[in-house]
Amino acid sequence: MSRNRNQPVTPGAKSALNNMKFEIANELGINDYANMDKGSLPSRVNGYVGGNMTKKLVAFAEQALQNGATPQVVQSAQLETPQTQGQSQ
Repeated sequence: MSRNRNQPVTPGAKSALNNMKFEIANELGINDYANMDKGSLPSRVNGYVGGNMTKKLVAFAEQALQNGATPQVVQSAQLETPQTQGQSQ
């Protein structure tokens, strides 16, 4: 059973993010990543994929900001609300 409870900020983005993950894995030379048991891979391999995804997503956001899409980027960014002391999730 998966413990990951992360949800994409934009509804419908999950399939696009999965496609991006598989494309990046392929670019890194990890063939058939979509069908692999990720639990059997070293964390370093999965980290490379996730790290490169983050790097590419940040580059997309920076490019959008540079091209004047600030309102769209800000609107799509979900902000976390700070937790006060003694408050549990």
